[in-house]
Amino acid sequence: MEYMEGMEQIESDLLDKVISARKGYDPEAYTARDVRKALDADNRTAEDFAALLSPAAEPFLEEMAAKAKEETGKHFGNSVYLFTPIYISNYCENYCVYCGFNCHNRIHRMKLDRDGMEKEMSAIAKTGLEEILILTGESRAQSDVKYIGEACKIARKYFRMVGIEVYPMNSDEYAYLQKCGADYVTVFQETYDPDKYETLHLAGHKRVFPYRFHAQERALMGGMRGVAFAALLGLADFRKDAFATGLHAYYIQRKYPYAEISFSCPRLRPINTLSEDGKEIVSVTGDGEVSERQLFQVMCAYRLFLPFAGMTISTREREGFRNHVIGVAATKISAGVSTGIGSHSEEMAEQGDNQFEIADNRNVDEVFAAIKERGLQPVMNDYVYV
Repeated sequence: MEYMEGMEQIESDLLDKVISARKGYDPEAYTARDVRKALDADNRTAEDFAALLSPAAEPFLEEMAAKAKEETGKHFGNSVYLFTPIYISNYCENYCVYCGFNCHNRIHRMKLDRDGMEKEMSAIAKTGLEEILILTGESRAQSDVKYIGEACKIARKYFRMVGIEVYPMNSDEYAYLQKCGADYVTVFQETYDPDKYETLHLAGHKRVFPYRFHAQERALMGGMRGVAFAALLGLADFRKDAFATGLHAYYIQRKYPYAEISFSCPRLRPINTLSEDGKEIVSVTGDGEVSERQLFQVMCAYRLFLPFAGMTISTREREGFRNHVIGVAATKISAGVSTGIGSHSEEMAEQGDNQFEIADNRNVDEVFAAIKERGLQPVMNDYVYV
């Protein structure tokens, strides 16, 4: 997990602060009285956040949801933002045991050339979406910074908001992508437990835990407007990982007050793999299944701790759950999603395999209608560039 050649090291104490706090967090130590204090607070502390994530808070979930909805309304009104991810490459150099793109998984690998990017992005733009999130497998050899930069330039022709979820980079590389049109960076830390992290990432640059941890800070140093945080809930103790995720975002916000902060709230999903008999679906398990109710508790706790932060609910979750959490805690929802390569345009003759199986296959019109049915306002974009 030592830094590799070419990895930028920055002066920051946030890693030690977050990991120390995670190690010291005992979810079982909190009582109903601690939860009541947290719910009644006007400005919630990290200790209040810890209480809201604890098992003691589970009986208070309806009240947490009501207060979360109130906070969401204060900061976001009744708006729900729509976007879709576009996977431009599924080549990867990492061996992450829970990911369908891992370098030892025998899937069909593919990456889009410039023409393919144009076709895919043009097809997505025709659905009315104005925000896109560009993803790749983590391979610098197949998807170097200039390749991702070209994707950002093409995306800027079709979309008003461009995010990237790719391998961690140095601050000068993030600066280059920002000039190419990228607005924000999403990085999943996966788990904030360094020991567990090492057992899940068996090869590749991703093994370097601290380099990944500092990615958001380097992105902001490179001029990105926003950064998103996430742990993949279920890989390790989900309460401790959610606590660390919230603290990580909190410390970044205090250090970079101009930054736009947001959360993603993913749970483990089955992945495609290839056995001797052909393709099959494999469920990867971590340290215990995270229920929908527990995920909802995490989302409400995020909202009550950092009420101004954006929050994305992805197609890893089923339709009914996604409909329920928008407007309560989630402020952004994906639509018309594919986690494969080249699957948006009918002009694409070839497709690459998916990263994981999604649970909600609704198109943009269907998600748009579902938002309106809940009395909320679907929003494609709220940025004006001058």
